[in-house]
Amino acid sequence: MEIFIDGASSGNPGKIGIGYVIYKEGRVIKKESIYLGTQTNNFAEYMALIFSLTDALSIGDNRCKVYSDSQLLCNQIEGRFGVKNKNIYPLFVLAKKIISKFEEVKIVHIGREKNKEADKLAKEAVRWI
Repeated sequence: MEIFIDGASSGNPGKIGIGYVIYKEGRVIKKESIYLGTQTNNFAEYMALIFSLTDALSIGDNRCKVYSDSQLLCNQIEGRFGVKNKNIYPLFVLAKKIISKFEEVKIVHIGREKNKEADKLAKEAVRWI
């Protein structure tokens, strides 16, 4: 399973939205665009990870690759950076707990140009409010 995630904010903090696309065997299984109120862009990135992995668990595949254009999120989840922000730390803990339910999760940093669909969904969530 492959998951492309993104968070968007109109200001930082500002209105935030998340977008993600879940693929299984090259086919789109699920797309989401969700408005989540007012927060920071990093909060939005973590919520995209949490929501998408929760959906992936319900689909039933125990291995997945998650693609994100947030270098901070990727490095924190992979243990290369610490989590210093007290508002992000609980989300980090929750994300790691969800990840532990999978046999394997790989977090891959990608450029924005490769994450256009998730980016579009995240921005749409903010734009319609």
